[in-house]
Amino acid sequence: MSLHPNPNATFAIRCSHCQALLTVQRDQIGSHVPCPHCQATLLVPAPSEPSPAEPGTAGLGAAGPGTAGLGTAGLGATPKVPDPTNPTRSNDPGAAGLLQLMQEGHQSPGKALYERLTQEIAKVFVGQEELVLGTLVGLFSSGHVLIESVPGLGKTLFVRTLGQVLGCDFGRIQFTPDLMPSDVTGAPIFNVQTQEFRFHPGPVFTQLLLADEINRAPAKTHAALLETMQEYRVTIDSQIHPLARPFFVLATQNPIESEGTYHLPEAQLDRFMFQLRMDYPTLLEETSILKLHGGQANVDDQLADLARVSSPAEILQFTKATESIRVEEVVIDYIAQVVRQTRQWPQIHLGASPRAGITLLRAARTLAMFAGRDFVVPDDIANLYKPALRHRIILTPEAEVEGFDTDQVLQDVLRSVEVPRLQ
Repeated sequence: MSLHPNPNATFAIRCSHCQALLTVQRDQIGSHVPCPHCQATLLVPAPSEPSPAEPGTAGLGAAGPGTAGLGTAGLGATPKVPDPTNPTRSNDPGAAGLLQLMQEGHQSPGKALYERLTQEIAKVFVGQEELVLGTLVGLFSSGHVLIESVPGLGKTLFVRTLGQVLGCDFGRIQFTPDLMPSDVTGAPIFNVQTQEFRFHPGPVFTQLLLADEINRAPAKTHAALLETMQEYRVTIDSQIHPLARPFFVLATQNPIESEGTYHLPEAQLDRFMFQLRMDYPTLLEETSILKLHGGQANVDDQLADLARVSSPAEILQFTKATESIRVEEVVIDYIAQVVRQTRQWPQIHLGASPRAGITLLRAARTLAMFAGRDFVVPDDIANLYKPALRHRIILTPEAEVEGFDTDQVLQDVLRSVEVPRLQ
């Protein structure tokens, strides 16, 4: 064995700005090199050599022979493996590889992605941790989210921020009483030159769609969203037009003002995975909002400064990886019991459908992935129970007269079912 390393040998370093993985040569140690992704100037450090107790991870699709020194890390330690949350990487381990990293004791790729997303979102959108978590769980579970909040809490800013950090296209529809279905989906337009009709896609052909004040449109307009939200396509004149994936609808409605609004059909409500409630910020959060957005700075400039943390392809990859999250039989039985219990509860007129159970199961897998686990625990179900069911049940008139709240009733239902123990 030669005592002098090959000067042309390569090894990997990580950019401190965009977290991209770069391959450099040994003869570049101590020199400055530009990052090809964010153009930042980096000082090339000396590589850390692998120890005999830490075998290399070249089998995980490492980029070059030098990455054999990126040994496996212990539980709770930062893994020295290619960052699976970086959209610019070329060494993509795939959905199966993401789960393998979790099982081998590395820091979960899903948890790392969630932390990077929330950190980047917090640079523009302050607070509302439950909203951010619920929205990300819905997005990575192929679901949709309905938000109840008063105006002025930053719903549009949140969706635009989400689209920026995820690298997804953003679209917005302002729902009004005169909005037609064709205004949402698009319609065939007659071309005088070619003497034929040509389909012009509507604003629904995007990836992150903000349906602002969705309850101001009539039922016929809501019907235009049923196919898009369930089957991810639009059918016009027997022609099917598929939507780009991921496709995520984030709808809002004002719970206070009722004049000029329509009640959302139950079929439309059931298409939403979660109904989240956005409340006023705390004093500390509101002070931070004033400092961040109280000047003359343009919001577009602030959004442009955000780093792109992920990509549409990577969202689909992580969504696929959640299918491998283990769910024990006792947890599945627990989901079935807490859903079925709503159909026989005395204060509930209409209980939750089987789709509510499917929603809980899919969302619990995603929440487990964000928590760094490859298995679902009953606490995941309990944390998601009210957002997943509060819009899927209808209280009896007697319960509403007596002042029962939907969340209070759901909490009582959840407490009535025995929590299973995992072996």
